[in-house]
Amino acid sequence: MVGKHKKPMKILLTIFLLMGGFFAGFPVLWMLISSLKTNAQIFAWPPTFIDSSFSLHAYVEIVTNSEKVRFFVNSYFVAAVVVVLTLVIGVMAAYAFSRFDFPLKGAINAVIVSVQAVPPIVLLIPYMSLIVTLRLFNTYFALILTYLVFTLPYCILMITGYFNTLSIDLDEAVMIDGGSRWKALWRILVPVSLPGLVSVGMYTFMQAWNEYLFALALTKTNNMRTVPIGINLLMGQHSYDWSQMMAMSFLGSLPVLILFIFFQRYFIAGMTSGAVKG
Repeated sequence: MVGKHKKPMKILLTIFLLMGGFFAGFPVLWMLISSLKTNAQIFAWPPTFIDSSFSLHAYVEIVTNSEKVRFFVNSYFVAAVVVVLTLVIGVMAAYAFSRFDFPLKGAINAVIVSVQAVPPIVLLIPYMSLIVTLRLFNTYFALILTYLVFTLPYCILMITGYFNTLSIDLDEAVMIDGGSRWKALWRILVPVSLPGLVSVGMYTFMQAWNEYLFALALTKTNNMRTVPIGINLLMGQHSYDWSQMMAMSFLGSLPVLILFIFFQRYFIAGMTSGAVKG
């Protein structure tokens, strides 16, 4: 009897999952389809999918335009540097929080959590003033330092929770064999914590890649703009180039989609394991 009830439930669950997957994926599919049409075809009624008149003109215009290619180069560079710095600094900070007791540990933890609770727009004006004072306006350093402020707290909290699930016996075994805590961290704990690091790295990359507000406020020239700003610049005063906007949006979404497709197993494992013990 139990087996008979399981099969309909499994079918029903599969149907709901397929519906959810279609609901989540259709905007991306429609974005791709629209990027292959002209403005007139995009707003035609009834709407059409791919027909004989589809064109790659929008993609050609993007990849042959050095200014638009620069948007992608800037986004890749800033996001990559932010991911590396976030993981390196976050791993060391998380190890300290997980393995040591030190003065003001609770207060520092509270500050880290409070940073996560502050809406970014509240910090825009004071942060912009600070960046201008330090003469970092319209530079990569301005974007990288800004994004680190928002990605590091999450990284530290998640990896600390992940390290807390690992026995301290791993550290002690390395030190008994003559190794240092530095070796225990990078040779033992970091490889074991790979799912957690991948999930944090993906989250960090998405945050840096998709960020719009500070990328707009802290840059002035087009050679420093990132992809989200580049998409906005395609909006003209009297008309929009929808096909190029859709093409750039699709190309901008592609890195995140590829990362999740290849690393979804690590991402899900890291998100669940890191939340087991704080």
